[in-house]
Amino acid sequence: MRLKAVQFVLGSLTSLSLLAASGSVCSAGDAKAGRTKALMCQACHGLDGLSKTPDAPNIAGQTEPYIVAQLQAFKAGGRKNDAMSVVAPSLSDKDIEDLAAYFTAIEIKVVKIPGE
Repeated sequence: MRLKAVQFVLGSLTSLSLLAASGSVCSAGDAKAGRTKALMCQACHGLDGLSKTPDAPNIAGQTEPYIVAQLQAFKAGGRKNDAMSVVAPSLSDKDIEDLAAYFTAIEIKVVKIPGE
């Protein structure tokens, strides 16, 4: 368990350093092209960006810089996950930008807040 915490921290630091090294907040990708590319993501994350498996996070509505940084970290090997280790290396920088633009553009609405 402690090893996973260290890996998470290192992955997060790698993500932040990749984001800082990019020199800009994020290049705007093409959401339409990202939707097409997202077909390969749908088994785990859903085409709507809402997790279809217990181990996959919801990515709909996340910020573009966050998604770009995480995908770059998976691609570079700074962040590890069995499924993403297979998918991420095949992504070009353009693919990453397009996927980030697509998943960022999905609107998330809170319909019910527990306790209200």
